[in-house]
Amino acid sequence: MERTLINSVSHHISKEVLIKGRIINLRKMGGISFVQVQDYTGKIQTVWGKEIPAKMGDAVEVIGFVKKDERAKGGYEIEGNEMVVIATNIEEYPFDLSKPKLNLQLTTLLDSRPLSVRHSKVQAIFKLYDILLEAYETAMREEGFTEIKTPKIIGAASEGGANVFKINYFDKHAYLAQSPQFYKQIMVGAFERVFEIGSVFRAEPHFTTRHVNEYISLDAEMGFINDYQDVMKELNKTLVKIFNDLTKKGGKYLKEYDVEIPEVPNKIPSVKLSEIKEIIKKKYKYEISADTDIDPEGERLAGRYAKEEFNSDFIFITHYPFSDRPFYTMRSKENPEETYGFDLIYKGMEIATGGQREHIYASLMKNMKEKKVSGKGMEFYLDVFKFAMPPHGGWGMGSERIIQQILNLGSVKEAVLFPRDVKRLSP
Repeated sequence: MERTLINSVSHHISKEVLIKGRIINLRKMGGISFVQVQDYTGKIQTVWGKEIPAKMGDAVEVIGFVKKDERAKGGYEIEGNEMVVIATNIEEYPFDLSKPKLNLQLTTLLDSRPLSVRHSKVQAIFKLYDILLEAYETAMREEGFTEIKTPKIIGAASEGGANVFKINYFDKHAYLAQSPQFYKQIMVGAFERVFEIGSVFRAEPHFTTRHVNEYISLDAEMGFINDYQDVMKELNKTLVKIFNDLTKKGGKYLKEYDVEIPEVPNKIPSVKLSEIKEIIKKKYKYEISADTDIDPEGERLAGRYAKEEFNSDFIFITHYPFSDRPFYTMRSKENPEETYGFDLIYKGMEIATGGQREHIYASLMKNMKEKKVSGKGMEFYLDVFKFAMPPHGGWGMGSERIIQQILNLGSVKEAVLFPRDVKRLSP
């Protein structure tokens, strides 16, 4: 008998089917056993009037008749005839996967990730994440972007600074890429519009709910722009498409967390960094330190301002100071101390950083000199600007933070399948 997937049993009412999956719930009432089985398409209750040779967590094959039952979740159940245990547990589960919520400490949840991810609520995170990745790729392709894959072992730090992982590479030193920045800019010179979905690495010793040391960045770069606002418009358009897809395809996963996807405005409001600092100081009586561009509390209050002033969960903050942006960021013509760099805040947390890049070779070299950045190891990148690079810009977006904010997760680590932080290298 051929296997029937659980999401298609409705096509086989009053017929005998074979399903395969894992037992995720098992309860007995009198002489009847109710066994919930899950495969990759869904879950269904099977009903037995006899003893069954299986226990919680076992992988099984079930043969039985499909019955319509409005009382059952999904509206159908299977009256079981035969069960075969394909694989059985040799130890008891360390926690109860049959409960609607796991209620585990974050450390336990992550230490036991191979098992905790079997819970439907945890699975919902990564099913939604899967939709996000597909939606981003689709949105980019619809806008004429070419997908590229760039090296993650590089000869020079792409963002500069000390927050890079240095590794031994045969007889020399190399670094793990902080972003695909150099490569995506180079490819603008060939394809004009490029995007990448890939790992990036930050050697930042953070102990926060919003940082990990390896994450999946949603990058894009586009050429022949008029200015940084073209980049913001394109990111805005992309987010509208992504969130529409998440709403359309992710309903049952959002329901697990009792949340709804916010509507992305067709024009996300924007405000200069210097202005939002003053607004936050005046409106919320909080002063952002002069030593930083904006801190987490400042981001939270900027998000609050966006909601109160524009009824938007999103806000662009623009014109970050040159002192806080990489050397390749274009300086503002109105004020050279500022740049055409921006951040995108979603529900009080930065999820994307972008801006217009410097495309004139002489200006790029001047920026590097001012920031005391050595060009050693960057020749392949810098030399491209000798050959007519168009005005361009782009963004890098933290995919896991988007999911964290949508589902109101306590930590971004919950949205990473196997997170890496200061202390975690396993599993």
